[in-house]
Amino acid sequence: MAQILDGKAVAAALTAQLKNDVQKLKDRGVSPCLAIVRMGERGDDLAYERGATKRAATVGLEVKQFALPAEASQDELLEVIAKINADASIHGCLIFMPLPKHIDEAAVHAALAPEKDVDGITAASQAGVYSGKAVGFPPCTPSACMEILRHYRIELKGANAVVFGRSLVVGRPLAMMLLAQNATVTICHTKTRDAAAVARGADVLLAAVGHAGAVGEAFVTPDQVLIDVGINVNAEGKLCGDVAPEAAQKARACTPVPGGVGSVTTTVLAKHVVEAAQRTLE
Repeated sequence: MAQILDGKAVAAALTAQLKNDVQKLKDRGVSPCLAIVRMGERGDDLAYERGATKRAATVGLEVKQFALPAEASQDELLEVIAKINADASIHGCLIFMPLPKHIDEAAVHAALAPEKDVDGITAASQAGVYSGKAVGFPPCTPSACMEILRHYRIELKGANAVVFGRSLVVGRPLAMMLLAQNATVTICHTKTRDAAAVARGADVLLAAVGHAGAVGEAFVTPDQVLIDVGINVNAEGKLCGDVAPEAAQKARACTPVPGGVGSVTTTVLAKHVVEAAQRTLE
């Protein structure tokens, strides 16, 4: 039976630390603030916004919400971002993606000030992940994976880590973050020849390919730690990850879906806002 790497426990520990950090900032006259920018009313955006707002309130962050209709123009959106960039009381900004089709996402990414980019969408934040410098922030989801590994004291130094998935928002930054912890990192993907054989060589296998059950028993050994990043809906309409249930049971330890990586992401978002506020005092 695999050990369950419960994301809620990680979020609770982070929340306790963040409350303390926020109070220290307020004692110095800084009230950390998150701006949330949303176009339209997609159900998944609204759900994440509720979760992020609730987590922010729990740790003591202020939240300013900027909701635009889905048909708003690109100039209107860029005007909001410019306002956020210029507002010294706002320390971090979350812009919900994907944006409507008539919006140039690259232009939106470029418009946001990197120091307020708490979810890793700007080129400067991406460069910071690759260089290891504190420029912007990495995306929240790979950061959540790292928080889970840290909380459960999973040794990464010298470990073989396999990242199954190569997206710009999860797989690639996650690989760089693992490398920064002195893991030996391999990235594989759906076009990798015999990906299962590559995965079996991992001490830590991180599944972020975005397909339900893509990681089957053939990918897993009994000594592995599995981090399941996937959020999918199965044939029964239930949330499930990229790791098949039988594969998860075979491993030494595994994050559940739901209740794993996703449970930590909004807390990581809050952490990035706190860190952005701290940087203004440096």
